[in-house]
Amino acid sequence: MAKLILVRHGETVWNVEKIYRGRTDVNLDEVGIKQAKLLGKYLSNWELEAIYSSPLRRALDTANIIAHYQKIGVHIAEGLMDFDYGKWQSLPEQEAKKLYPTLHNEWHNNPHRVKMPGGESLEDVRRRAIEVVNDVLSKYQGSAVLVSHRVVNKVLICSLLGLDNSYFWNIKQDVGGITIFNYADGRFVLTRHNDTSHLKELQKSVLDDF
Repeated sequence: MAKLILVRHGETVWNVEKIYRGRTDVNLDEVGIKQAKLLGKYLSNWELEAIYSSPLRRALDTANIIAHYQKIGVHIAEGLMDFDYGKWQSLPEQEAKKLYPTLHNEWHNNPHRVKMPGGESLEDVRRRAIEVVNDVLSKYQGSAVLVSHRVVNKVLICSLLGLDNSYFWNIKQDVGGITIFNYADGRFVLTRHNDTSHLKELQKSVLDDF
C-alpha cells in the first residue's frame, strides 16, 4: 500500500501579511524555517521512498530540510508549482478586493468558475498536480512526500476524495501542515488531515486560510 504525504511549505512573510504569492519566489521566514525543521524531525521516524517538491524556494527549502533527515534527495516537480494568480500576484488581499471586487467575490463563492486574469483556473492546477501523483504512484509503493502550496494541496485533496473544485473552501491546509492518504486498489483513503501537532512547541497562533 502506497502512502502519499501532502505537505504545505513553512510560513513566509507574505502568508502573515496576506499577500497573494503564486509564482513569486518568496523565501521562508524565520518561523517557516523552524516549522520545516520540526516537520523534518517528525518525519525522520518515517522511512520515505521519495520527496517531490514545487520548484519555488519556500517549498524546495522545506523539502530539502525534510530530506536532511532522510537518505534521499528531492525531485523537483513543475506540476506542484503554486497557483498562477496572474494579475493578483504580489497584491495584498485587500488591494485585490478593491481592484477586482466582482472577481474577488466569485473567488470566495465559486472558486471553480474562476480563471485568474493572466493566470490559471483550479482545473489547470488539478490537471498538472494529478499528473505528479500518477507519476509518483507509478514509481513507488511506499511513503512519498509531496511538498507544495495551499491551493495545490487543497485542489489535490478534493481530487483524491472525488470532490470537484467547488469544495475548495471546505478544506484548510495550514503552513507546515501535513495531510496523508493511503492508496490501494485504485482508491485513495484520507487517514490524516492538516496535522500540525509537530509544530506545537512554536506556540504560534494559526493563520487564516491564506
